[in-house]
Amino acid sequence: MTATTKSKGRLILYDETLVDQPDGRLFTPDYWGEQGALLPTADGRGASWIIAHADEDWVLRHYRRGGAVRFLGDRYGWPGSTARTRPWREWHYLNEMRARALPVARPVAAQVRRSGLIWRGDLITLRIHEARPLSAWLKVRDLQSPPWRAIGQTLARFHSAGAAHPDLNAHNILIQPDESVHLIDFDRGGWQRPGGAWAQQNLQRLKRSLIKLTDESAIADAWRELLSGYGPDGA
Repeated sequence: MTATTKSKGRLILYDETLVDQPDGRLFTPDYWGEQGALLPTADGRGASWIIAHADEDWVLRHYRRGGAVRFLGDRYGWPGSTARTRPWREWHYLNEMRARALPVARPVAAQVRRSGLIWRGDLITLRIHEARPLSAWLKVRDLQSPPWRAIGQTLARFHSAGAAHPDLNAHNILIQPDESVHLIDFDRGGWQRPGGAWAQQNLQRLKRSLIKLTDESAIADAWRELLSGYGPDGA
């Protein structure tokens, strides 16, 4: 099901059941724009795009640096092998989590373009159907609608499996109309020992995100409901 193709410094990893004979155009927003396939997105960073593709929408993300090294843009130093690049690691991490029945986006294709000691990369995943980020409710102070208990139960599933999210926040929790919960954006994520201190740190990171979008007193009841779904380890 998984295959790779290589040409002119470009290596592409892809799901053969979703992509036929991929090339660099797959990761080029201008190409999809010419096809009339780009859909509106609320992402203001200019690093991700939604693509209308057959019966399933795709999410294309271009890897960019942030923080103190933001000035380097999308350039990364070669780590010694393609397997150690961020697109490759995130692709395989997503596949491993899906194999354990964890609710994450299905990877479609990943690309690494190498030029000497510099690489750039991209990742395409299937868009979670009709999903809405938790942050959308918080921005309008609608704290009653999100299924807080289901969110807690979902986080417990990830933590029990040892699947650590690198940046758990309200933007990375997606909720479908039937209240199914998914997590997205696992760049730099990885497996940890279940039950470790990292799980509590994950929860506290999420709580800080909720407070940032509302305030601590406003989310108090919602947070208790989330922890009731998470179970005794979330206390």
